Amino acid sequence: MKTIKFLSILAISLIFTSCNGQDKNKTTSLNKSISKIEILDFHSTHRCMTCNAIEANTKYTLNTYFAKELKDDKITFQVINVDKKENEKIAEKFEASGTSLFLNVIKNGKETQINLTDFAFMNGNDQEAFSKELKAKIDTELKTF
Repeated sequence: MKTIKFLSILAISLIFTSCNGQDKNKTTSLNKSISKIEILDFHSTHRCMTCNAIEANTKYTLNTYFAKELKDDKITFQVINVDKKENEKIAEKFEASGTSLFLNVIKNGKETQINLTDFAFMNGNDQEAFSKELKAKIDTELKTF
């Protein structure tokens, strides 16, 4: 019994260690004619069930509620493996070392990173709650364009 309890605590600790959930929002500037939302789903090569659910629920939400915005490139979605060499710079930019979910909101060329990692892990295995809250967050940002 003690071994099972220890292994459970160890597994949870590893998930949160590998799934970097820092609560930081950052702002930088780009071309002033750009206004869009980039949704970035970072992950490592080895993914847990919740990590996979975050990707699936993000895709579901975007395809269900934001198909037009996706088609018009007002919203983009990227799944990024942080373990791949070609993704090193973007992972550094967002300080993503494991599973992380970000909204990168670009308004008139000004870029603001919104870290949704904690939200994603808390709701990742509940599609309805995840989708409802992610939709609300995206709607809030779209209203400011």
